[in-house]
Amino acid sequence: MKVEDKLEILRLLEENGRMDVPAIAKMVDKSEEDVQAIIHKLEKEKVILSYAAVVDWSKVNDREGVTAMIDVKVTPQRGVGFDEVAERIYRFPEVKALYLVSGAYDLSVVVDGNTMSEIASFVSEKLSALDSVISTTTHFRLKTYKHDGVVFGDEDDDDKRIVVSP
Repeated sequence: MKVEDKLEILRLLEENGRMDVPAIAKMVDKSEEDVQAIIHKLEKEKVILSYAAVVDWSKVNDREGVTAMIDVKVTPQRGVGFDEVAERIYRFPEVKALYLVSGAYDLSVVVDGNTMSEIASFVSEKLSALDSVISTTTHFRLKTYKHDGVVFGDEDDDDKRIVVSP
């Protein structure tokens, strides 16, 4: 199978992880067996890491939560650069995502918590306590407009939302 076919399968699965093999096979004009083999190979090679749903948590009753993006400036370690401190950070259960970034800060950490106070405790007691961490700046998410290509909105705005059907 050509590289273009693999890329198209990856794009389709990234857009809708619930898309079944027969639908993908039709869209890329390949046999179901070929598509299944490619998907299995991509999973085995850790190109496909997981399948996830995009959830609008603001519409879930009894679920109050806070998400913060924390910019972190660190001192890289000799011989391992940012990898060692990044590993220490991503092992915290509160950490949802971690990125090495360019600019004034080195790492961008996405953290979920129940309250702002809980996030503040994480930053002061766990993150800032790491030897390599020089400084942090915390930004709290106030509203989600779009995430992973999906537009969030009111139920009345169905015509503006991207709906991906299986």
